[in-house]
Amino acid sequence: MSPHSSTSRQADDFREAFHRFDANGDGKISSDELRSFFASAGEDMTLEEAERATGGLDSDGDGLMDYGDFARLMERDGSGGEEDLRRAFEMFEVEKGSGCITPEGLQRVLSRLGDGRSNEECAVMIRAYDLDGNGVLDYHEFHCMMTW
Repeated sequence: MSPHSSTSRQADDFREAFHRFDANGDGKISSDELRSFFASAGEDMTLEEAERATGGLDSDGDGLMDYGDFARLMERDGSGGEEDLRRAFEMFEVEKGSGCITPEGLQRVLSRLGDGRSNEECAVMIRAYDLDGNGVLDYHEFHCMMTW
């Protein structure tokens, strides 16, 4: 894969993720949308935490994250990056602490986000990054997928 196509793929992945957060489709992620996204994934976030997160990333002072703010967040390799990635991985585990993402776990989270994929579609998505061919994603494979 050429560097251009991997960059293009990453931009497509970021845009798709951004649209999942931007529930009302206005091109901005509000603190309420951020809270709703995390709540759908089983994570609690207070309004104050959500406001701090969106405000801390907001580049134009409107208190909302636009796509550029979101892309910078996704690209950063800050000190919390690994911890954030670990928390994201744990949201997809069907059985907490199992150390793997199954097609069922992926399907469940996508369904909560309004993306009704079949179990087979989720299995295909997993196979794309399943380096050892065991039908699930371990943390290393998930990390490779998210940082590709």
